[in-house]
Amino acid sequence: MSVSPSARRTTLATLLLGVLLGLALAPAGARGEDSPFAKLSVLARALVHVETSYVEPVDDDALIEGAIAGMVGTLDPHSVFLDAEAYRRLQDDTAGRFAGVGVEISVRDGWIIVLGVFEGGPAAEAGLRPGDRFLAIDGRVARDLRIAEAVGLMRGPPGTTVRVVIRREGAEGDLPFALQRAVIEVPPVDARLLEDGVLHVRVTAFQEQTTAQLEAALDRALAEAPEGTLAGVLLDLRGNPGGLLREAAAMVDLFVREGVIVSTRGRGDRLLRELRAHARGTRPEWPLVVLVDGYSASASEIVAGALQDHERAVLVGTRTFGKGSVQHVIELPDGSAMKLTVARYTTPSGRSIQARGSDPDVVVEAVPPEALAAARTRGALQLR
Repeated sequence: MSVSPSARRTTLATLLLGVLLGLALAPAGARGEDSPFAKLSVLARALVHVETSYVEPVDDDALIEGAIAGMVGTLDPHSVFLDAEAYRRLQDDTAGRFAGVGVEISVRDGWIIVLGVFEGGPAAEAGLRPGDRFLAIDGRVARDLRIAEAVGLMRGPPGTTVRVVIRREGAEGDLPFALQRAVIEVPPVDARLLEDGVLHVRVTAFQEQTTAQLEAALDRALAEAPEGTLAGVLLDLRGNPGGLLREAAAMVDLFVREGVIVSTRGRGDRLLRELRAHARGTRPEWPLVVLVDGYSASASEIVAGALQDHERAVLVGTRTFGKGSVQHVIELPDGSAMKLTVARYTTPSGRSIQARGSDPDVVVEAVPPEALAAARTRGALQLR
């Protein structure tokens, strides 16, 4: 049964006045200046004034959603309110299939930046790179834009176009791109057995079945290896923006026999959860190298940090991104949700990676794409 706008406005006004009445009847101690009830009274009064006095009719749902979004947005860059559509997009992301331009984004110093670019997607084909900073997305200024809003602007029906302007370190002037949205299939694992018997495994995201795909890649490599074993594993987490915690822990469990993988600590440094390794299913102790860079974030930092602390792998590359916070998705009754930071990760040695990242054991700066392309061209010319 539909509800008329006037009836809904009456209901909202009645609800808010009820809140005010309840506050008025609250015990005196609960109405002190330090009590959250006092601020709730201010919010209720503000909503009543907007509802009854604003020059244009207002959307009650938009008012409430805006209030929640503003409240959550004051906490940290990773705590966000997701309306019903944005929450559905988040669920699509974890399944590894969505319609968009093929980038993973984060916030740094108020700017939306590219953390990762999915191979074969529109952004990769256009030449976007990790580290690119968005100046505008479809005509909207990207500075201080919430991540959920930025994602919403870049998602859309396949075949439609989104125009972005980015700024790239070392490039002269701003760079405009017209990206045609497409259905993005994200294969989280890409593995190649190299001639020397080393398995190179590129892990692009931690989604459902990522660890299962890594196990399958290890089994295929063992079947193909000349002597039935591997000379080593090169685990490539460069540009990996993270994903599911349980998949990261399961990946570490493949290479570590015992001990803590990751701990999560909440308010007051209280231990909330501790994930541990198990001997069952652990793979042989092949030499293991993990490649990381400044865009290895979240779940990929958990993997790198755990393998480093257990002295199971050598980290090579540059310092990781430094996203060590835990977000829980809290579903709300109308189909929306809050993605709320509730804890921080610590590695097995107790290190927090939030805003710090992990330093590699061997520092190797990335080769600029232009220099790499030039080297490949020179090599091709020498082979002729």
